[in-house]
Formats: sequence, structure tokens, C-alpha cells
Amino acid sequence: MCQFSPHPSRETLADYLELPNIYPAGRLDADSEGLLLLTDDGRLQHDISHPDHKQPKTYLAQVEGIPSTATLARLRAPLNLGDFVTRPCDAMEIEAPGWIWPRQPPIRHRNNKPVSWLSLTLTEGKNRQVRRMTAAVGLPTLRLIRIAIGPYALATQPLHPGQWCEVSAAMLRAPR
Repeated sequence: MCQFSPHPSRETLADYLELPNIYPAGRLDADSEGLLLLTDDGRLQHDISHPDHKQPKTYLAQVEGIPSTATLARLRAPLNLGDFVTRPCDAMEIEAPGWIWPRQPPIRHRNNKPVSWLSLTLTEGKNRQVRRMTAAVGLPTLRLIRIAIGPYALATQPLHPGQWCEVSAAMLRAPR
């Protein structure tokens, strides 16, 4: 869970880090994995999290089904999810990433249901947005991993669950 306070049934950031006075800049839902930036700088936290700053966030989604060209076009265009319309985004089918850690617990395997992987880069982050987008186009998300926030990417700084490293905040500072 993207919090330091105790949770009754899940591990939290406090189970992995003993650094004082840091806070998550953004969140991941309980069923998602991947990159989370932590900071002790309130202004930086705002620059990362606030939609006005449009920090791109890239996700890998393992989905049930194979996307068609038309389905990918629907994901890229503004998509009406009922309570809001998404901004345009980048979406493409990719090969299964070989560098991703095994999921615990594993995704339930279905012999008669094909799966594929998508890369989606958004400049907004509504609650469960990627999951809602893929479901809206008929490709339910099985696994969701955030791999980049702005210039920070797991592919260039490989970390596995529970690992962390210190990085420079200068790259994310929006000019004011």
C-alpha cells in the first residue's frame, strides 16, 4: 500500500523503508505494482502528483485478449468512461517484458484466453484509470505495472519490489 501508516491486511511502505519524513508523490492502487516516487519536498510532491503539471506516467498492462488496430486507436483517443473523458494517450501493443519480476500471487492462467501486453503513457491519473480504459475497450487488465514517471524509468534504473534508490529531484522540477 502506498502509505506509511499500518494497514490491517497488506504490507505498507513502512515494511520496506525506515527513512523519516518522506511521503509518496502519487499512489498506486492496491492491485497495481511498480514505480513510486517518495520525497520530503512538498513542492516536488505537488509537481509530480498534480494533473496541471502533466508528468507522463507509463504503465505496462497485461490484458486478456489481443488488441486490434481499432482497439488501440480507441485507447489513444479521448475515451468516455462515464464520469470523465480521458485525455489522449500513447498506447501500443508490446512483447511480454522479459525483465519484469514474477508476480505474487501469480496471475490466474486461462488456457482458452489469450493475453497480451500494452504500454500506455498517460498525462493524467484518475482512480483506476488504466484498468477502466482497458475494460472499456474489451481488454480487462490482469496485471498493471507503472514503469515510468516523467524521466524516471524502471527500465533504466532496474529495481524490484521493495528495493529503492536515491535519485536527483532536479529533473522533475517544473519551471515556475
